[in-house]
Amino acid sequence: MRAEEREDIVRHPLLAACRPETVDFLLQGAFAQRFPAHTQLTKEGEKADFLYAVLSGSVELSAAWQDRETTIAVIGPPHTFIVAAVVLDRLYLQSAHVLEPARILMLPSGSVRQAMRQDAGFATAVAAEMAIAYRTVAQELKNQKLRTSLERLANWLVHRDKETGGSHRFIIPFEKKILAARLGMAPEVLSRAFATLAQYDVRVDGATVIVKDWSALEKLAHPDPLIDDETV
Repeated sequence: MRAEEREDIVRHPLLAACRPETVDFLLQGAFAQRFPAHTQLTKEGEKADFLYAVLSGSVELSAAWQDRETTIAVIGPPHTFIVAAVVLDRLYLQSAHVLEPARILMLPSGSVRQAMRQDAGFATAVAAEMAIAYRTVAQELKNQKLRTSLERLANWLVHRDKETGGSHRFIIPFEKKILAARLGMAPEVLSRAFATLAQYDVRVDGATVIVKDWSALEKLAHPDPLIDDETV
């Protein structure tokens, strides 16, 4: 691992509070690799060999049952994933695929568990990641159970617009079928929801979304920080 690459990695929230010797120990068997889109990182049901931290790009977490498959979450930097499986030394409950070309830090599971026992700073950082994951799931359950499909889409568009600079024109960063699964609806339901949003001056051209009446969209979405803001 190059010196400049190491300097970037040790600033990651997972390692920032570690003792220097813990960082050295964790990075001994670690990998920081770039992966192209569509690369499979983990497979549902396999043993958790690594803890993954996203340094750049994005990763889709998905699950399947019989002939059905769905997107559970889309993870970007600086978040980690598969934390609980690593801490408990259990199986992956989800598969992970690279959505956008990504740079991923992979920490061996055994090293993670040993470092947690020996370094309170690292253990606290791992606990924080697990707490963030739990709260994200709680917010997602509220989003799914309390909102209609149209309201979920409207809120996703509001969030995506703010995330991309608030220009009211942005790109959907992945296939619409992934967005549909992410929002808990069938692709045809997503298509109908986008068609309905034309009444609110939202135009969709391929992957490009143009919001002409921001106040109308925001009024429909009615964003709530207790559902939509991961920093609350």
